[in-house]
Formats: sequence, structure tokens, C-alpha cells
Amino acid sequence: MFLNYLKDFFIKKTLKNNLHNVKKEVFTRNIQTIGLLIDESDFRHSKALIKELVLNGINSDKIKIVVYRNKFKDKKEYSFPAFGKKHVDWNGSVKTPFLTEFIETEFDLLISYYDVQKPVLKLITNQSKAKFKVGFASIDKNINRWMINTALEDYKLFVFELFKYLRSIK
Repeated sequence: MFLNYLKDFFIKKTLKNNLHNVKKEVFTRNIQTIGLLIDESDFRHSKALIKELVLNGINSDKIKIVVYRNKFKDKKEYSFPAFGKKHVDWNGSVKTPFLTEFIETEFDLLISYYDVQKPVLKLITNQSKAKFKVGFASIDKNINRWMINTALEDYKLFVFELFKYLRSIK
């Protein structure tokens, strides 16, 4: 238990040092690829969220999903690539290939679908090479370019607001 707090401390320190390197890009074109970072510790409607994105004109093949879980079991099979705290080192380095690939992919849009400040999730969002990052208003404003103020369970409203704003700036 104490080691988890200590690990969170070091991850927060790494994150704080990297927040100065955030590159603010301007959204200028249609969305082709989406990265979706979901905290399934509190949210269980990932497939419905993806369905809402597809209903708004996003090709399901162009959506890449990774899921975070507080309690991660190695032998359990998950619907989407899943990771836990143990997949990130004390210094903030990612230890799994699929998560490294997710971070290195230049998505047009990264949706950080979590509303609780967890150092591991914030670190993944910050390290992502996505051109534009969207998340919840309850998360640090330095990490996401846009923040949408809705409840976590109200994914339909989140997607509606997201695409309303995206259409208005095109």
C-alpha cells in the first residue's frame, strides 16, 4: 500500500516536469483517427461510447482504445487492451508494447475518458502524441486542450458536446 503511494508520488513528479513540454496544436481539419483512453474502474459503457462515436461519422476501424483498470488481472481476458498501475515504472516509463504504441500514435483526437485525477492516466494523456486532446473539466487543464463539463456516465451528452464543438470550428 505504501509503495503504491510512493509510486504515485514519483509519477506525479515526472508528470509535473513534463507538463512544460505540452505542445498546443490548433485543430484545422476533419477527424480521421481517434485515440480513446478509458478508465474502466468507474465506467462500464465503453462499447456504447464507441457506438456513439461511430454514429457521429467516425469509422470504427479508426478508433484505437486502451483501458485502465484499478484492479488488473493478468489472466483475465478483457474486451479492449487493458493496463494497470503495474504497467508503468516509477519514473513514468511504459512497460507494455501496446501502450507504448498507443502513446506514439499521432491521433487527430485523443479522448481522455476519465474524471478522477489518477497519475497514471494523466501521464499517458500527457505523453500521447495526439494532435488534439479532449477530456473532462475535472482533470488538470494543462493536460487537455478542450474540457467538457459532463458526468462520466452521461457519455451521449459528452459525445454530443464534443461533435457540436468540432463542427463549429471547422
